[in-house]
Formats: sequence, structure tokens, C-alpha cells
Amino acid sequence: MVNGIEFFHCPWDDHPAALVWGARVDGVDLRALTAWATRELWRPELAGQFEDQERESAELIWRQHGGLGVLDFTENPFLRTAGRTPLLGCPCGIWQCWPLMARVAVTPTTVTWSGLHYPEREEWGELPIGPFVFERTAYEASLSAPAVLAEDPLGPVPESLGCVP
Repeated sequence: MVNGIEFFHCPWDDHPAALVWGARVDGVDLRALTAWATRELWRPELAGQFEDQERESAELIWRQHGGLGVLDFTENPFLRTAGRTPLLGCPCGIWQCWPLMARVAVTPTTVTWSGLHYPEREEWGELPIGPFVFERTAYEASLSAPAVLAEDPLGPVPESLGCVP
């Protein structure tokens, strides 16, 4: 199965004049896919941490990532194939703080993201999302002309994300 990909730039919440990279896989923001994939992994770490446990846990998980700063890279980050490639960064603006990493494999016809994981949570292992296989021409076309959005498209935390009872 081939996945759809859309890259975009949107303002960084803390500095609206600064743009970050984002991605949608099959029409869904990668940050949303990651939130759903990690909510149960977060459960033991977040238990008892907040006054309004369910709401605050869901908010932290939903907003655990920002995009990748547009100026952070001298080359496009999504075409690196040596070692691990960052797909998402920390909302603080320093992507290395909480990166979502993946292996990126490029063939003449496809680009594949696999082995999505967090270096800071090696005990979580590979996340239960992906691999994602994209048609290379569509991938490169979206990279070369990312949509520029007026605001972050992630939106509010969905009620159904309820993470910690």
C-alpha cells in the first residue's frame, strides 16, 4: 500500500513569524498519529502528575511535538538517509530535545519511513505506527512546494484522546 504525503510550513506557536515543517500522512497530521500511538506508553509516566489528570495528560500528549524549524537544516531533513532522521521536534523549538526519529529509505520509486521511535524513550521501542511508503515523485513534489499555512493545523485535543482515567 502506498501512503499519501503532504508537507507544510506553519507558524511556530511561540514565535508566529518563524515557520516550522509539518507533515500529513494520508491526510492526518503526523503529530496526531504520534499522539494516538503513544498515549498508552505515556500512561505509567503521567499517572498522578496533574490536578486534572485526564485533561492535562491528553493536552501534553497531543502537543508533545512541534514541527521542525525551517531554518534548522541546511538540507531538507526529510531526505536524509544516513542513520536516523528527525520527523518531528520538541515544541520548545529545539528539535533535539524530543525528536521523533525514523529510518528513511529512498529507492528510485519510493520513500519509506520506518522504525519510528524516541531516542529519549528507548524502552518504548519502535512505535506502533508505520512503516509509511510514499511514491517518490509525490514525496519530492510536496517537499519542493510545501503548503504555507496561516496557523498550526493540529487543532484542539480531541475528547476521545482521554489518556489516563
